[in-house]
Amino acid sequence: MDKCDECHSFPFIDGNGTLDVAGIENFVKKAKLAEHGLSYSVASIIGPQSSGKSTLLNHVFGMRPLKEFGWQNLLLAKRCTLVMDLEGADGSEREDDTAFERQSALFALAVSDIMILNMWCHDLGRDKAANRPLLKTIIQVMMRLFKPHKTTLMFTPLEKLEDLLTKDIEKIWNSTHKPQAYTETPFRQFFNVEIVALSSFKHNLKQFKEEVASLRQRIIDSVALGDRKDIVPASDFSFSAKQKWKDIKENKDLDLPAHTVMVATVRCEEIANKKLDAFVADKELCQLIEAVKSRPVPGFGKKLSSILDAYLSEYEAEATYFDEGVRIAKGKQLKEKLLQHVRLAHQSMLGQIQSKTLDKFKEEFDKALNGGEVFSVAARDCIKSCMAEFDEGCKDAVIEQANWDFSKERDKLRLDIDAHVAAVQDATLLELTTQHKEKLDNALSGPVKYIFDSAGYDTWQKIRELLGRKAESAVSGFSVALSAFDMDEQTKGELLVTLKDYANTVVEAKAKEGAGRILISMKDKFAASFNHDSRVWSGEEDIPAITETARSASLKWLSIMAAIRLDDRPDNIKNTLFDALLSADELYDTLASSTWEEVPLSKTLIAPLQCRSLWGQFKEETKYIVNQAMAAKEAIERARMEAGELRRSYERVNRQARELRGANERANEQIRRANEQAREVERNNRWSLASWRLVGVLVSIVTATVGIVGADS
Repeated sequence: MDKCDECHSFPFIDGNGTLDVAGIENFVKKAKLAEHGLSYSVASIIGPQSSGKSTLLNHVFGMRPLKEFGWQNLLLAKRCTLVMDLEGADGSEREDDTAFERQSALFALAVSDIMILNMWCHDLGRDKAANRPLLKTIIQVMMRLFKPHKTTLMFTPLEKLEDLLTKDIEKIWNSTHKPQAYTETPFRQFFNVEIVALSSFKHNLKQFKEEVASLRQRIIDSVALGDRKDIVPASDFSFSAKQKWKDIKENKDLDLPAHTVMVATVRCEEIANKKLDAFVADKELCQLIEAVKSRPVPGFGKKLSSILDAYLSEYEAEATYFDEGVRIAKGKQLKEKLLQHVRLAHQSMLGQIQSKTLDKFKEEFDKALNGGEVFSVAARDCIKSCMAEFDEGCKDAVIEQANWDFSKERDKLRLDIDAHVAAVQDATLLELTTQHKEKLDNALSGPVKYIFDSAGYDTWQKIRELLGRKAESAVSGFSVALSAFDMDEQTKGELLVTLKDYANTVVEAKAKEGAGRILISMKDKFAASFNHDSRVWSGEEDIPAITETARSASLKWLSIMAAIRLDDRPDNIKNTLFDALLSADELYDTLASSTWEEVPLSKTLIAPLQCRSLWGQFKEETKYIVNQAMAAKEAIERARMEAGELRRSYERVNRQARELRGANERANEQIRRANEQAREVERNNRWSLASWRLVGVLVSIVTATVGIVGADS
């Protein structure tokens, strides 16, 4: 074996695990490591303290022993070789602190091409003496921290124990937690396992040296046949090594506690668990938790704090002699668990206080409003008093050991109170708005209907004046009512505008109602005008003129109801209707439209086309009234003619009666004379029978004549 002319050594990590960065850079320069490119290798050795690691390295590589974890470099078969000598495992200097031992072993495994595990044959099968926990830990962490590369693990017990050693290594590999990508990967994909048996250096030196020479050659062969595809160039080796050591130092999986710490951890955890179980089963605590589910518990915070303090004090007393750091940490964990157990009870307590406070607020708020208090003042005073009461209740629920506040519950309560106030305010405002709308409706409906029924040319002017007065009065009263509420000017203005718009809606509704029965109203107007004051027809009236006047009144009503005119904008509806429907030519075509000029569609009640259709229907349905009047006139004229004829007949009869009365008087005179003659005859007592017969005949003639005259009369 050729050795380098100059062998450099450097303890780059001290016993405290501190990396000498400047020393590394100086070592790389002295060893001229960068000149070797990929033609270099790294070998390391681990094993129990005083197991002969340094002696073995001195005979295999011809290097000087190092007092600390360090590197030496030499030329081995024309290849630069970096050799690492590690501290012995299980050294008494570090007692039971194995963190640095694991860190250094993992570093050696991460950078080495060959790792020699030096052990006595009688340690094989033992756990710690055979470095099994150490191997398991460093392999597991290496698989997670670094990309694995193939490394030769060279063991130095008897060769006949190879099978046993191989099984132990595979068992360690199978029990190691590996990343997902390597769960099914076999051990030999990353490691070559070689067994080299060496004789005793003290008892068989000659054979030992011969076996060391053979070992040296096996190392050369293993390096030559090793996996070199992921090796970093020699110029970057120092940077790579520094970065790996940094990653290893920062990984907490290797930072295992000392024996006293481990004992303290186990015992303090046992004590903490015991106290936790006793706390959970505590009778007083259980009663407290059960009670708070249904009602607020006075003194809840003090009672719970006292119970917590008792169990935490018991823990401190029982764990007082264990490691302080562990005792405090486990005590803190116990405190967190105890508080976590009562967290729901504490939240229930706050919930009970919150619910009780909200119910009380609702009761007091309603009472204040019913008592006549101003809405905004009642809300403000009740909120202030109830929130103060909630704060006092929460202070009574404070647990001394917990840093819990009740800001969320307080915010939730305030949101619930504000929501209730808003709901009551909305309901009250709705009621107020409804009341003012009803008053406005009553104030407008009757007068508007009366004005419409009057159907004057100033109808809409009167309606606008009425609307202005009533709306102003209603808005003024509503504004005074709204001053009792805590609201911004914009909201108040919107409510006032809503009421004012409602006033317009009432008038428009009456207008639409009138437009809906326009035909009936037109016929009523026509009948009222045509039959003015229950007109008694004498036959002298000018019926066409009366008809024209009545139709004008109906058409005027149609023009009034054709559109809503609350904005006092001029329009030409009346003239258009009269020109189209009452002119001699009846220009119907001018109404062949669905809109009026200068009138928005939203304000149109009866479109021009509808007016034309309604007018035709109106004339058709009122024709009967006109015809009846005309027929009555003709009947009167005929009656007058018949009356004249009757008068003339009457006069003739009167003349005949007078003539008969004269004849009757003459007949009476004749009878008187005949009676005198009869009396004369009787006096003479000597009348002949013939004379009496003559007298009877004369009497019969006279009687007949008188009957004829009476009949003629």
